[in-house]
Amino acid sequence: MGPAGPAGEVMSREEADRALERLEAEHEAVETSLLALQDHAGRRLLEGARLAGTTAHRWTRAEAALTSLWNGFEIYSRTLERARELRARRRWPSREDLAELTRLLRGTLTVPGGALPGTSGADQGEAPRLAEEMTLGRLVARMNEWYAQALDVVAAADSVWSALPARIDLLAAELGRVRSLAYSVGVRPGEHPAADDLERTTAELASLREEVVCDPLAFWISTPGSGAPGDGRPDTARYDAAARALEDVRREIDAVLAVRQDAEQRLMRLRDVLSRADRTLAEARTARGEVLAKIAASEVPAVSGPPTVLQEQLSTAAEYRRRAQWHRLSPLLESLEERAEEELQRARAQLSAVTAPLAVRAELRGRLDAYKAKVAQNGLAEDRILIERYDIARRMLWSAPCDLRAAEDAVLRYQRAAQEALAQLREEARGAAGGAMNMGAE
Repeated sequence: MGPAGPAGEVMSREEADRALERLEAEHEAVETSLLALQDHAGRRLLEGARLAGTTAHRWTRAEAALTSLWNGFEIYSRTLERARELRARRRWPSREDLAELTRLLRGTLTVPGGALPGTSGADQGEAPRLAEEMTLGRLVARMNEWYAQALDVVAAADSVWSALPARIDLLAAELGRVRSLAYSVGVRPGEHPAADDLERTTAELASLREEVVCDPLAFWISTPGSGAPGDGRPDTARYDAAARALEDVRREIDAVLAVRQDAEQRLMRLRDVLSRADRTLAEARTARGEVLAKIAASEVPAVSGPPTVLQEQLSTAAEYRRRAQWHRLSPLLESLEERAEEELQRARAQLSAVTAPLAVRAELRGRLDAYKAKVAQNGLAEDRILIERYDIARRMLWSAPCDLRAAEDAVLRYQRAAQEALAQLREEARGAAGGAMNMGAE
């Protein structure tokens, strides 16, 4: 035990009692924390685990901190017990008793051990010291540092072990279920990308679990700016990526399963769509011949034939279904459905383009008859000019082949003549009405 301090500085009875009370409270707190750390599940797992990497390095330092912590606590306990015994001798201690209490409570202690964790020499790689002199207060502060160092490792490792291995095992079980489904529909490695993804995810989960068990602290993210032991969270980035990859594979397998369930209906719908496209193209070809016979001076687009590649792929899809090769049928059906709809729309567009001249002729006929009816309603059916222009337009529209440009010009001439005649009729009617009003006024 080292000296108490400068000569003559001896504690009073009240100071000694207060110091003892404070040190006993600190002793109880340290003892409680030590026992809790000793019983911590994470510490027991660390002691029995085969560690590697970051965890092995930090646990080695944490074990040294625990050893120093227990050694320091033992010295602290012995010193405190001697001080208790000395204080209990007399109600009113003598000056010699107070001097001894002062040396015990305020003097320095020799703490044995090698490189004490938390000391500058240990941190900087210096040669370990055989002992270090420190006061009880400094020893308590140092024990708190050792405790925080050990607890940080224990709590972090326990958090990772509590969070990740169980989740990895659950994901591995789900992966096994998905693999069984995949094999049932022919999705196997080397034959389907989803199966290859499944194998990669399987290997990743196995590797991840082994790394988590051996080096949990490699999967720990400390909270920035926090000094509290064990303050942080497990790093689940690799687990989350594996879970997403498995979900993508599961969706792919579900799609293949759906194909197995409704493949026949989808094939029937495909045959129907392609048949409608063929019929539409046939109708377009027939209509083109009719247009060429009935319409003159008009460019009629050619009609293409049905694409044989779609029929060949449809036959291939039927063969896949017969052989239960669902993983190959699934993407082929999706492609065929999209292309079949495009083919039907293309056929309809060709029919519309081919029959456009007939639609123009029908519109001109309708417009001509509408103006003829309007003229008749207004008493101009016998107008010679209108009759002549109507007959010219009608002959052009009802002749074959019909010159659409000339017929449209004829309809426009008849339309303008009818509009002028109707306007003149309205003007005469207004003049007659004005004359009648003047006669009435006279």
